[in-house]
Amino acid sequence: MRDVDNDSRKVDVMNWPDTIHLSSWLVLALMLLYAAVVIASVVVVLRENRNPIRALSWVIALVFLPGVGLVFYLFFGRSLKGIHMISRHNKRKLMHDHTPRRVDINNLDLRGDHRTLVKLAHTLCRAPFTVNNEIEIFTDGDSKFRALKRDLRNARTLIQIQYYIFLDDRIGMEISEILMEKAREGVAVKVMYDHVGSFSAKRSFFKKMQESGVDTHPFFKVTFPQLANRINWRNHRKIVIIDSSIGYIGGMNIADRYVYGTEDGMPWRDTHFRLKGDIVESLMYSFAIDWNFLKKHPELPHVDPDPAKIENTTGVQLVTSGPTGNWNNLSMVFLKAIASARRTILIQTPYFLPTDALLSALQAASLSKVDVRIMIPEKTDSVLLHYASFSYVTQCLKAGIKVYLYEPGMLHSKTMIVDDGFVTAGSTNFDFRSFENNFECNLMIYDADLNRKMRDIFFDDLKKCRKLSLVKWRKRPLGQRFLESLLRLVSPIL
Repeated sequence: MRDVDNDSRKVDVMNWPDTIHLSSWLVLALMLLYAAVVIASVVVVLRENRNPIRALSWVIALVFLPGVGLVFYLFFGRSLKGIHMISRHNKRKLMHDHTPRRVDINNLDLRGDHRTLVKLAHTLCRAPFTVNNEIEIFTDGDSKFRALKRDLRNARTLIQIQYYIFLDDRIGMEISEILMEKAREGVAVKVMYDHVGSFSAKRSFFKKMQESGVDTHPFFKVTFPQLANRINWRNHRKIVIIDSSIGYIGGMNIADRYVYGTEDGMPWRDTHFRLKGDIVESLMYSFAIDWNFLKKHPELPHVDPDPAKIENTTGVQLVTSGPTGNWNNLSMVFLKAIASARRTILIQTPYFLPTDALLSALQAASLSKVDVRIMIPEKTDSVLLHYASFSYVTQCLKAGIKVYLYEPGMLHSKTMIVDDGFVTAGSTNFDFRSFENNFECNLMIYDADLNRKMRDIFFDDLKKCRKLSLVKWRKRPLGQRFLESLLRLVSPIL
């Protein structure tokens, strides 16, 4: 037996060179395959003609971070620009079905810079300029959700809901119960929620609504085969339309935090609008585009609003933006509005990670003696984004921009007020992700009265803030400065 064992070992040893040879070829083949994928990815990055600094960052990551760089690029580096969410035919049909009353802006008493801004928004995303609108402002979740639940209960024919976050907590359960009740009454109820944003909600929560007659769908559902294709592009919009006559838009999701604060007791401060009038038709069109991307057909029940209800000159546009567009719509609109400022720019944002162009525009405005004020939270829901935002503070303070930290809790409001006649607010944070990777929507409001109300709200919040000074800011700990600089490098994907 011992001799047999020795013979078998000799045979195994004799086969080792072949085994080693085969393994070497396999390793070489895998290395060549990986190199081909990296080279192809680098070519794609270069062909997209991106910002040179960002393109160079991706090239360095792909070449010098084997494996990790490729994974990061697959998840966060690719572009969707120029991709059509729905066919041009379906888009034209939806546009025909959801067009507000036409307004000739040349016959309106609009300032020259506002007229130019209106034209820019229309060119970017065919955003109709509407008048005959009423706008109610909410700055707390309790009043917003009380109004929303009342309007939902009074719905007669159609409810359309789109939220980035729709949780199964106390507020979420109350809303879902109303929606299921209205569906049982025969009201057409359609719900879109972002799959990643609402990931912590149980699947049974949405399944129960679906079984009760609520047409419920996740946007860009992330599954394993499509993980890299979908996880980076999120639908951040927050829209509600009721009977084609009432609309909601703003920064609040469906979650308890906006009413009761977080579990650790931190309150949330946000801004939301209730709309009536012609602008509601624009909300319906935005919803219809996203809905038909999911459903793949252009049919929606439609109820014509009564145009006789509201007659005024409150000018409003709805500007939408997303990673599939040829332009970064909201970034361009923000840039144009900042450049047109003559006296004041007031910004509230939970995360301040501006593009180079927007940062330069704010600095140029401040150096031109425009009063530029930026309010960000002292406490935050994201430590990474918080310190990445801080990395831009020094450049702002050096240019004379006033920076304030909101102390009572999480400031989640996303507003910009320019001079005494323009306001933009909605779902858009002042950061890379909102401008380039998320599906977003903002109201552009050209109205002196609403501008005054929003300025009053801003300066009331200012009383609860701590103003930063350049002298004291420079004395912050060295470790914090290093962390800020490190996070700033990856800020475009945070």
